Amino acid sequence: MSERALYGAIEAGGTKFVCAAGYGPREIPQHFRTVIATTTPEETLAAVVEFFEQVRRVAGPFAGIGVGAFGPLDVDRRSVSWGCILKTPKPGWSGVSLRAPLERFGCPVAVDTDVNAAALAEARLGAGTDVDSLVYVTVGTGIGGGVVLGGRTVRGLLHPEMGHIRVRRHVQDQNFTGLCPFHGDCLEGLASGPAVLARWGGRFESFADSHPALEIIGDYLGQLAATVALVLSPRRIVFGGGVMNGRLLPHIRATAARELAGYLPVAERGGGFERLIVSPGLSDQAGIIGAMLLAGA
Repeated sequence: MSERALYGAIEAGGTKFVCAAGYGPREIPQHFRTVIATTTPEETLAAVVEFFEQVRRVAGPFAGIGVGAFGPLDVDRRSVSWGCILKTPKPGWSGVSLRAPLERFGCPVAVDTDVNAAALAEARLGAGTDVDSLVYVTVGTGIGGGVVLGGRTVRGLLHPEMGHIRVRRHVQDQNFTGLCPFHGDCLEGLASGPAVLARWGGRFESFADSHPALEIIGDYLGQLAATVALVLSPRRIVFGGGVMNGRLLPHIRATAARELAGYLPVAERGGGFERLIVSPGLSDQAGIIGAMLLAGA
């Protein structure tokens, strides 16, 4: 067993839980990683606990475990439901505690959203190492946003919920009703992966550069970027997730520039929209690295 501090990390998603253990965000041995399908809470969390039990038997006790999870999530440590998933369309997961099963390991447990965890990782080790404020937006099965200001993730009444803001309908996209079970045609209802599939019957990677989806989804995400820039004034906005690819970024930047109309000093102080709105620096590893950072590594 190593005498170095050992940390656990969980990226808890709606389709899979990525679990890892290691001695820091850059020191995660391959044999201390696993992926668990998200099924029922009982089955999924039992598999998570068993993974960390196996690691503990081999490597010793944990100094901390960090969880970055899908939401909505109670991240208020003063709340009786701290660490619990709140009302979610994910069947069976409303009210489930992600913290309680991990208390058996006798170490501090930190719980935050998966996008806040990813934002923390990108701020400290990825695309935001040269700035003091960063917003991370993930576009996939859902749309979520995480915020890091002054080195800390932002939490309040709940946590940032950027996927549920309203956007103006694109002129070529007036008839799609939207898929959000709460709001219909909010951003997530219009621009998430399932919304793209429902509207056009395919995924982004299969679309030609001339496909209208690029302009329409880029427009919606550009509206989000402009809103984020006005409300939070971050120096960097990172777009990641399964729907994102390099072809969308020019559309996002163009729409954000049009929406802001020169109001913010993006060129003078931010280096232009190519520096303000960027791809992740950590690829698809930001979530698990962020969870490791939450653990205290």
